[in-house]
Amino acid sequence: MRIGKEKVSRIRLAPVPLAFSLAAGSVFLVPSAYALSELHKIPGQAAGEAPPQGNAQGQNQPQGTTPGVPMADPLVNSQNGQGVDKTPGAQDASKPVEVIYDISKAPEPVRKMRQQIVEAAASGDLERLRPLIGTGSDQTQVTVGEATDDPISTLKDLSGDPDGNEILAIMLDIMSTGFVHVGQGTAEDMYVWPYFAEKDLKSLTPPERVELLRIVTAGDLADMQEFGGYNFYRLGITPDGKWKFFTAGD
Repeated sequence: MRIGKEKVSRIRLAPVPLAFSLAAGSVFLVPSAYALSELHKIPGQAAGEAPPQGNAQGQNQPQGTTPGVPMADPLVNSQNGQGVDKTPGAQDASKPVEVIYDISKAPEPVRKMRQQIVEAAASGDLERLRPLIGTGSDQTQVTVGEATDDPISTLKDLSGDPDGNEILAIMLDIMSTGFVHVGQGTAEDMYVWPYFAEKDLKSLTPPERVELLRIVTAGDLADMQEFGGYNFYRLGITPDGKWKFFTAGD
């Protein structure tokens, strides 16, 4: 789903600092009016045509079980100058962040959950996410503080359309990028999409800027760089395959 130029010109991510902390578990949500899904058409692809299968290295990923629902694949590979960000302050002051594009490098439970989320989002039916969000202490975090009574209803409210299609498109957007593995060996061990959440945006290469601009506008990117970090939607999956969060913030 791509928002037209007229809508994009009216909606911008607020420059107000937002906060997100994996360690502290705190999240500040972006209001629904700021959801800016930017899916770009692939050159040569006919209207309504599904994107080609296979990852950036030419290795095919498993098809979804739903007919006509392809897996979302990264469109830019690490050979374009992407990979390890050694910029001080990326992820933390001592360790570089490794951007991963090969989903086979993630544990099988992570790959399975990612595939299920992609299939549900591509179906256009928000309710198909319900079996994936967990319950109780395992419920996917989509709000600040206490868990919401109905995460699916909350996601629909966050979407810019009444059916929740925009929020589903945003999920596909961010899960088609590279990802990072953070918090290894801690209680916050997580696989996070998109990798921009752990990267110094001022150090982006041209291919990385293009990849980020598939998700947000150029104005939003400028605001993020001024603020000091990525503050749009991100999604986290634990190594054992639990969908931990889908929210926005820094």
